[in-house]
Amino acid sequence: MKEDFLHYIWKFKKFDSLNLKTSSHEEITIINVGQYLELAGPDFFNAQIRIGDQKWAGNVEIHIKSSDWYAHNHEIDSGYENVILHVVWEHDAAVFRSDNSEIPVLEIKNYVDHKMVLSYQSLLTPKSWIFCEKQIKEIDQFTLKNWQERLFFERLERKSKPIFELLNQSNSDWEAVLFILLAKNFGLNTNGQTFMKIAQSIPFSVIRKESYEVENLEALIFGMAGLLEVDKEDVYFKNLKFRYFYLLQKYQIDHIILNPVQFFKHRPDNFPTIRLSQLANLYHLHQNLFSKISELKSSNKSYTIFQVSASTYWQNHYQFDKESPKKKKVLSKSFIDLIMINTIIPLQFAYAKSIGKEGAEDLINLLNEVSAEKNAIIDKFDSFGIKSKNAFETQSLLQLKNEYCNLSRCLDCSVGMELLKNK
Repeated sequence: MKEDFLHYIWKFKKFDSLNLKTSSHEEITIINVGQYLELAGPDFFNAQIRIGDQKWAGNVEIHIKSSDWYAHNHEIDSGYENVILHVVWEHDAAVFRSDNSEIPVLEIKNYVDHKMVLSYQSLLTPKSWIFCEKQIKEIDQFTLKNWQERLFFERLERKSKPIFELLNQSNSDWEAVLFILLAKNFGLNTNGQTFMKIAQSIPFSVIRKESYEVENLEALIFGMAGLLEVDKEDVYFKNLKFRYFYLLQKYQIDHIILNPVQFFKHRPDNFPTIRLSQLANLYHLHQNLFSKISELKSSNKSYTIFQVSASTYWQNHYQFDKESPKKKKVLSKSFIDLIMINTIIPLQFAYAKSIGKEGAEDLINLLNEVSAEKNAIIDKFDSFGIKSKNAFETQSLLQLKNEYCNLSRCLDCSVGMELLKNK
């Protein structure tokens, strides 16, 4: 038994509410269960309840056991002075206010249908992956789609928080924020944090000024990545190294030693040399990139904007001084899809929020055009009969698994509540 189940049955009055009595046998009439507060303080605010002949207005606190009041130190918290009813599953101790008046107790287990308790226990019985894996396909499409939309925007809210932090750090320069986010995503999981620090170590005003010469951008980015530290015979390497130290002096930029970028376990096309060169070429080709990104309404347009390749030198190299068969190393459609999901959509959401613009429908439509992600979580949902056609649906399922299923928040989840209601 968990408190969230008691919150659920109180909020939706899933109990025999016509014959309620306190532990001291006074009749209880619920006029209003109150407003459910998921914050610090009592669980339900501004309830209205008649106990005996007296009508009360105040708060309701819910616990598994009455003694939890003391276990949670509510007796020393003035925020609980206005509790008019203590709803518990098991009454094991009297609870008093600071004026020594006893708080009325409703032991609710005597009024809840046993079948509902069994349904709740069945829902939360450990399964191999998620609690509802055998029932989730029973959920009607209307409920599921509405829940997925809410999950999607919850995920965007979470992703927007670090964006606003970056915005504060960059003096509200959205172009600078975009550069940092793109750098992080070009680094993927392995090099993402290092790429992000590289972008943050170079003032974006310098990126703007030097974007007309891609060699200068590569010199700055490769230099900050620590890829120009050693001496090599390669002419292109020597050129970048010369440019790097010249630009450091020109703009009075500190040479920062960051964590080394990782080549290990990467396919050659994902080597940091290739990804950093592609990033440099993106900013060489597109000045004022943020204005193009913020107005993006179709995935096809994104494929056009991000149709960039690594510099000519990298067509027959993956590392300095090591030639390889010639190959034009362009950003793939699947990689651009990742940029759409992890950079463009969150940035558009944050920007719209910052200017008070409503763009929810546009964001959903945009991700509806992007292919569904492929990973272990999405494959698992697919095996349970929840198939995803696009990235909007996969993003919502990732939010569901990480923020609800993994945390056993079944009674905060529309799927869990629907299954419990149906049973």
